[in-house]
Order: sequence, then C-alpha cells, then structure tokens
Amino acid sequence: MMIAGIGSRKGVSVEDVLAAIEAALETHGLTMTALSALATAPLKQDEKAIFAAGHQLNLPIVVADTAAIEAVSSATLSHSVLSQELAGTPSVSEASALAVAGRGARLLGARTVLGPVTCAIAISGVGP
Repeated sequence: MMIAGIGSRKGVSVEDVLAAIEAALETHGLTMTALSALATAPLKQDEKAIFAAGHQLNLPIVVADTAAIEAVSSATLSHSVLSQELAGTPSVSEASALAVAGRGARLLGARTVLGPVTCAIAISGVGP
C-alpha cells in the first residue's frame, strides 16, 4: 500500500493539492496510479481541497488518528516548528502518511513542499 500524506495551509485549492501530490510522486519516479489512498491529520479534516483531490483521483481520504500520528512522529524526516505547535507532529504530511500506511511503514523520502501544500509518500511495511 502506498499513501500520500497531505499537509497544507488553510484555504488551499484542489489544484495546489494535486500539484503537490504529482510533484512528490515525480520525485520518486512514481505516477498517480501507484497510490492507494490520501492521508491527513485531524487538524486538516475540514480542508475541502484535500477531500476534493481524493475525489478527483478516486482515492479514499483517511484522517489519521491522533494517537497513530503521535506514535510515528519520531520517524518523520522533516521538522516544522509550526507543524509541531499546531498539529503536535513535526510534519503533518509525513506523519499522516506513515500512520495510515500502518505498522512497519517507511517514507520514500522527506516531504515535498510545493507552495502552500506538503506531500509525503509512505509505503506499507511487509510482514507482521
């Protein structure tokens, strides 16, 4: 399973979200068809553009559980002071992707920042 974790400023457009996802995938030589779902944090559950992007891509959008985000926050590669203050994690996009990808998940790299949106790609771990 491959998850795109999304973080953003308030009021972003669906085009901003889609462009960030595309940029993150391109960084890793992947295409949209590689994705299983989009993920974000509870702080972003009312951000309409994230859900609109999922709808356009025909992908489920999972709002990661706060406890799951906290559990994986130490595994993030990027560290934003603002994200830590507002969301309780150093990277909303990275922690959300890891939390939804599940146990043993790993990031393909640090988040991609494109304007007001960040996107990180995580892949599920293998085995129990």
